[in-house]
Amino acid sequence: MEGRQAVRELLRANRRRVHQVYVADVGGRPDSLTEIAELAHQGGVPVRRVNREQLEQMAATASPQGVVARADPVAEWSLDRLARASLGGPAPFLVVLDGVTDPQNLGAVMRSAIGAGATGLVVGRHRSAHLTPAAVKAAAGAVEHLPVSVVAGIPAALQVLKKAGVWSIGLDAGASASLWGLPVAREPVALVLGAEGRGLSSLGRQRCDLVVSVPLLGPLDSLNVSAAAALACFEVARRRADDQRA
Repeated sequence: MEGRQAVRELLRANRRRVHQVYVADVGGRPDSLTEIAELAHQGGVPVRRVNREQLEQMAATASPQGVVARADPVAEWSLDRLARASLGGPAPFLVVLDGVTDPQNLGAVMRSAIGAGATGLVVGRHRSAHLTPAAVKAAAGAVEHLPVSVVAGIPAALQVLKKAGVWSIGLDAGASASLWGLPVAREPVALVLGAEGRGLSSLGRQRCDLVVSVPLLGPLDSLNVSAAAALACFEVARRRADDQRA
């Protein structure tokens, strides 16, 4: 993996084994790369300083930001586990991506989800973006904290969630119901977001318990999936916070 924030959070979280950190030689001046090297040393992770050309050759993205780490892959969670509330923890709050293929959008959605207190992410095994180096970099450390379940199919996963008592809420620009004031936000809930351009799959939409839209006031009729995800995630977070204050 690569990217300063992603590698920094990998080392801070200490949830998976890191085998090696490669840091670009910046001539000894202190910066965030120095902090990353110090975090690696504190965790007993070998650090190797290389020149920028060497680093760029081993990187999987166009801009590794001066650091590459070799680590164990992110562990996958079972859907059943994500659908259950942990002892004393919040009700499940999941984000389900129905055919989102852009790794930048996947990473951005993960950042919003973890920031809003989501407890898990569900993605399809096929025709979906996965945790590639680009997605992990875009997530800027969220992958170290947000459990991810990779499922064979999203419609089948929504059925599993329904049986587990989790409400599935689809986001669709054409829905008449509004996201604001979502009535089941305090319950176990899964926000379902569709692919860029195409939106929710027809079967995925049918399997949702409720389909809502983000009310838009300007001339545009839709939002990027990562922007819609951010609004939806924080609407759930707001409703849950209001419930705790009541």
